[in-house]
Amino acid sequence: MKTSIYSQIIRLVSYGINTGLIEPEDKTYIVNTLMEIYNLTEPDGDYDMSLTDDNESNLEEILKNLLDLAYKKELLPENTITYRDLFDVKLMSVLVKRPSEIIKDFWRDYDISPERATDNYYKLSCDSDYIRRYRIKKDLKWQTTTEYGDIDITINLSKPEKDPKAIAAAKLQKQSGYPKCLLCRENEGYMGRINHPARQNHRIIPIDINDSEWFMQYSPYVYYNEHCIVFNGEHTPMVIDNTTFTKLFDFISLFPHYIIGSNADLPIVGGSILTHEHFQGGRYEFALNRAEVERKFQIEGYEDVECGIVKWPMSVIRLTGKNVENLKALACHILEKWKGYTDEEAFIFAETNGELHNTITPIASKKNGKFVLDLVLRNNITTDEHPMGVYHPHAKLHNIKKENIGLIEVMGLAVLPSRLKNEMNLIKDAILNGYDISEIDEISKHANWVYEFMNKYDTVDADNIDEIIKDEIGKVFLEVLKDAGVFKRTPHGQQSFDKFIETL
Repeated sequence: MKTSIYSQIIRLVSYGINTGLIEPEDKTYIVNTLMEIYNLTEPDGDYDMSLTDDNESNLEEILKNLLDLAYKKELLPENTITYRDLFDVKLMSVLVKRPSEIIKDFWRDYDISPERATDNYYKLSCDSDYIRRYRIKKDLKWQTTTEYGDIDITINLSKPEKDPKAIAAAKLQKQSGYPKCLLCRENEGYMGRINHPARQNHRIIPIDINDSEWFMQYSPYVYYNEHCIVFNGEHTPMVIDNTTFTKLFDFISLFPHYIIGSNADLPIVGGSILTHEHFQGGRYEFALNRAEVERKFQIEGYEDVECGIVKWPMSVIRLTGKNVENLKALACHILEKWKGYTDEEAFIFAETNGELHNTITPIASKKNGKFVLDLVLRNNITTDEHPMGVYHPHAKLHNIKKENIGLIEVMGLAVLPSRLKNEMNLIKDAILNGYDISEIDEISKHANWVYEFMNKYDTVDADNIDEIIKDEIGKVFLEVLKDAGVFKRTPHGQQSFDKFIETL
């Protein structure tokens, strides 16, 4: 039986009512608005306004049907994921309230509790398909047990790969400076283009941070639970300075059930977007948050602040206390000391040839009634041996991870490239069938790694191969974090760490 556009519109409208995006009284208006997108002046099938029981589990199917029909009607230039994503966002936007209404709902909920506000805002972000739940579910996730606790490993499959036709079309498209970047407030409601995602179903929440206008949103790719992004209302570069700690704790005072942190502000050790000041947080306990302090110390003048070095593969100072102002003041003191710190014996240089190298990745939270601030020491110096960074994943680990180690990885959650899913299957097949991995183009880069770990196991078969490969990937990520640590987890490295602490 032929599927009509009208029947699928009714299903989408039913989804909107069933999830609470729209009210039953909106039905006729929304149906007509969606028909207009398809240039329908009347139903193209049987006229039946009866609602269905469609919900979250059916959304992907409904949208697929509507997109296929849009292509048949020549409403899509190409039937590729780029054009399909641009079009289905346009459809979903019809079901989403205007920003002013969303903002009123949020603060009305906030008056009841911050948790209620974020719960409902996150649900909206998912129901509106801004967060594509059916894609997120495809991500591979597992944990690897290490001496530093259980670290999280994810292979992100929810971020769509650019199709070749879209890449070619983007090259021909006139360069646009609007919005200036993917974080700018101007993304809210933006129709998108070949080289910029549509955001018509996107809504942001204004919040006051350090007496200035900031906004909160969720990441469309949610690497962890309620993965939020908090960004400056102005397009201004990332910076780690004394005001950073005020900004982080301003957010924690608003949302004490969340964690919040900042990427570093220098290339190599920073995040992927250094041009727009932003933080990332959410409702999740990372391995770093669970890690314990292994050596305590005290700084004169800050006796009410508990200080310690965290047992973690990277170099982390943890400050804990009830007095936020003292916590911030000590953090500023440590930041300034670290920025100017050089220890040639430990290969720590504050600057070379006028280029600054030292910075911090700070992470704030509230636990057991106390404020907690983790300061992760970073350095972005490069050498001929390590042109991508001395404190960056070294070349032997690049088969698994060669991208920058940003805030999320620092806290113990690996965000690994989607290519690994297929490569894991090829490695499994090669091991079980005795193929020479070095002779298989797609996975030859993994050969030395596989031969090395295979020698550790007495038996590798179909029953344990999947867990072995996952566990070994997790162990590689642990080595990645160790490479990123400025003071190594060796007796000499920890003595060097203590030497820096003494300067405080």
